[in-house]
Amino acid sequence: MRPLLLALAGILTITATLAACSSDDADSLSLEDAVGQMLLIGFRGEILDDEVEALLKEIAPGAVILFDYDGPSGGEQVRNVVSPEQLQALTASLQETSELPLLIAIDAEGGFVNRLKEQYGFEVQLPSHLTLGAGTPSQTASLAGASAQQLSDLGINWNLAPVVDVNVFPESPAIGYWERSFSDDPALVAEHAAAFARAHHEQGVVSTLKHFPGHGSAVGDTHLGVTDVTDSFIREAELAPYRTLIEDGYDDVVMTAHVVNRHLDPSARPATLSRPIVTDLLRGELGFGGVILSDDMQMGAILEEYSLETAAIEAIKAGVDVILIANQNTYDIDHVRRIKAAIIAAVEQGEISRQRIDESVARILALKRKYGLID
Repeated sequence: MRPLLLALAGILTITATLAACSSDDADSLSLEDAVGQMLLIGFRGEILDDEVEALLKEIAPGAVILFDYDGPSGGEQVRNVVSPEQLQALTASLQETSELPLLIAIDAEGGFVNRLKEQYGFEVQLPSHLTLGAGTPSQTASLAGASAQQLSDLGINWNLAPVVDVNVFPESPAIGYWERSFSDDPALVAEHAAAFARAHHEQGVVSTLKHFPGHGSAVGDTHLGVTDVTDSFIREAELAPYRTLIEDGYDDVVMTAHVVNRHLDPSARPATLSRPIVTDLLRGELGFGGVILSDDMQMGAILEEYSLETAAIEAIKAGVDVILIANQNTYDIDHVRRIKAAIIAAVEQGEISRQRIDESVARILALKRKYGLID
């Protein structure tokens, strides 16, 4: 009986959220512009040059992501962060160029995952999640608030943090090793993540819980290849932070992981492409009504098994709202064009319904409205 009640509660949450989003907003967009809103893209350049401006006008993405280091070139190519003054000018130029206001994202977790380094002139340096987790939630709120204010002052309105992975395996090559988890105690993870997210909300910055349904037990790294957590995943513990935060009203963004978990989806699809994990579990059982973001679709865990086009289509069919193409594992702007064209073709051919697209766009526009980006 309880699973049925949870499922019904999830459906009611989703229905209410979509009603509040005003689907008329999504309906008013062309298919091309609607799909554009579902893309979060990375690009090279510390200024908005003609090439990048033309790309943004062509793709019309709903969001962009900024980095300080260009992975594909090993740092030889300039990315997006040089100094506070340069970054502030870049974000202003991005917003001026976009027809609809952009969500401008960055990874500002703290510690090792920090794009706004002291060497570039940024004053606020947030400790790692592990360090924050050793303190009190009020200390986390204070430090995260200072970081969020710095982001807001720079024109960045979306932080791809906090990490709510439970530190099941402290040597996990993508999480524990880099001190990206608050704690091995799910309750502490939830408390610190709530403080972190609340501090960002107060500064007008969107937060992101990641990596759903849980990456903390992984012995592999999804950046590099297929990572199976079937035998290491602790269901109640690793879902607990999401359950607690969502029950307390969290409705910004959740990022999916590319991990395989056959207990949650016997088909062994990565979570990002799994309807049982994204829609049935996150939307249904846990009742999440906000925006669902994929992890980077150019990561090894996806590209080892799927084409970019297939992965993007399957992610949307699974229930993902925003597709991340960071251009950090490989740099190819044509990947963005290919993914957008594939999604449009899938709608035109009936593989994805226009209603499914509009559901995602309604959630994205509702998030932008919530944070004052659109009226």
